[in-house]
Amino acid sequence: MAEAGTPQRTEAPLLPMDRPRPGRSWATFRTVSALMLREMSTRYGRSPGGYSWAVLEPVGAIIVMAVGFGLMFSSPPLGSDFLLFYATGYLPFSLYQSIANTTARSLSFSKPLLMYPAVTWMDALLARFLLNTLTGFLVTIIIFWGILAVSQTTTILDLPTIALAMGLSALLGLGLGTMNCYLGTRIEVWDIAWSILSRPLFIVSGVFFIYEGVPAAAQKVLYYLPWMHITGLARAGFYPTYRPEYVSVLYVLLWCMLPLCFGLMLLRRYHKDLLNRN
Repeated sequence: MAEAGTPQRTEAPLLPMDRPRPGRSWATFRTVSALMLREMSTRYGRSPGGYSWAVLEPVGAIIVMAVGFGLMFSSPPLGSDFLLFYATGYLPFSLYQSIANTTARSLSFSKPLLMYPAVTWMDALLARFLLNTLTGFLVTIIIFWGILAVSQTTTILDLPTIALAMGLSALLGLGLGTMNCYLGTRIEVWDIAWSILSRPLFIVSGVFFIYEGVPAAAQKVLYYLPWMHITGLARAGFYPTYRPEYVSVLYVLLWCMLPLCFGLMLLRRYHKDLLNRN
């Protein structure tokens, strides 16, 4: 027993071990969803036609290429349908380009909102990546369904291979876009320099030709471009007889993960400095 006059100590109540601790998981989901809705209204909500332009733009580009090259050549390098051939090259590259460009501008696009503690740079990055990935996949499904419905081509689709090609394209866009998000904010002229350097990629990524159809000297150079591997993989999913032996998924993954890891580390370390720049 405690002696008379001696104050008794009161033990602090112990918290149960299974009590959930507050985290950012639900807050992150709500923030990313709000940023996605904001971009949807900003990009497509203010223009006549809205989201239909996400489908009409690639459809127009594919039709122009199919008609133009159809007047010059009797048949495409693979199969007999120009629309399908150019769609299998254009859509994977378009998905990469859309994700890379939008992800690279994540900080500048959401800079006013990043001043609030509830919104982080990772939220802005995830929102733009998820929105453009979902949009690109939906547009790809709609266009390929339309082409296969109206064309006379009968093909056996290899869906896992097609999904792998589109997934690698999205991941490559995220990796290079994340790296460019840091470089474009840190170096003022980087956006212009990257635009000039990446402009020929559309021509050399295999949209208009196949790897096996170019001279051996050109193949040695094109092999080191990850976009060439993605295009060959996508076409292998639509043309059962096409076997691109040069495709290396591991090589493309290295191109995806190295800039992604470096970009995330640099943004995590310097995102406050980047946001404070004028």
